[in-house]
Amino acid sequence: MLTVLEIIKRTTEFLEKREVESPRLNAELLVGHALGLPRMQLYLQFERPLTETELGKIRPLVKRRGAREPLQYITGETDFSGLKLKCDRRALIPRPETERLVELVKERVPAPPRRILDLGTGTGAIALALAKIFPAAEVVAVDRSADALALAGENTRTHGLEGRVSFRQSDWFAALGDEKFDLIVANPPYLSDVETDAAAPEVKDYEPREALAAGPDGIAALEWIIREARRRLEAGGLLALETGLRQHEQLGRLITAEGYARSESLADLAGRERYVLAFL
Repeated sequence: MLTVLEIIKRTTEFLEKREVESPRLNAELLVGHALGLPRMQLYLQFERPLTETELGKIRPLVKRRGAREPLQYITGETDFSGLKLKCDRRALIPRPETERLVELVKERVPAPPRRILDLGTGTGAIALALAKIFPAAEVVAVDRSADALALAGENTRTHGLEGRVSFRQSDWFAALGDEKFDLIVANPPYLSDVETDAAAPEVKDYEPREALAAGPDGIAALEWIIREARRRLEAGGLLALETGLRQHEQLGRLITAEGYARSESLADLAGRERYVLAFL
């Protein structure tokens, strides 16, 4: 009979051959998920033989990961800003870069916002994280995908935030009338079509393309949001955006032209231009 450690080693070798990043970590997480064990608990059971029933639970998960399906879609969850979120193919997988956007908003927002808008909410990650950070705020989250909104609603109920966060199906600002907000946050599509096609299989083959690509240069959604958000912000409000690389100079010129008071261009933890904050 195969032990826990032996199946982890075999899985690691299998994933490595299929060019999966961090194959040992992925192997441990997949085996732990199949067995219902936290990763650290696996180390205490390395020598335990696995039953055929247990192996039967592990094999299909490993096969899916070998086909380069994202780990988060296989396990059905991901961690974001201290929240465990349900995650599947209805929405983009929340990433550490977006967690950093939430941290920057918390650090730089001029005053605790009364009304927050999350554009393109996906899983609801940004909206729910900000609702936790600013408990007195009303949070509105929009997405044009009904499937994504259903997923975000499930995450909202899981964390008991139904009365704090509301969702609307909308193409950006289209369904919001003349409503105004103190804080507008968005992680919109910002990859070019070429960048999307060149992305890892986990991204281009599984995640919703409409949440990734924004035309030939990847900047169309960002420009639209900057123009429209100007009249949606209350005086002293903040627009916070996650962006693609090498877009900041062009976005900075647009922010100035649209009459924002000032802007900041900020890097992610890897030192890459990633965030733009525009203050009204």
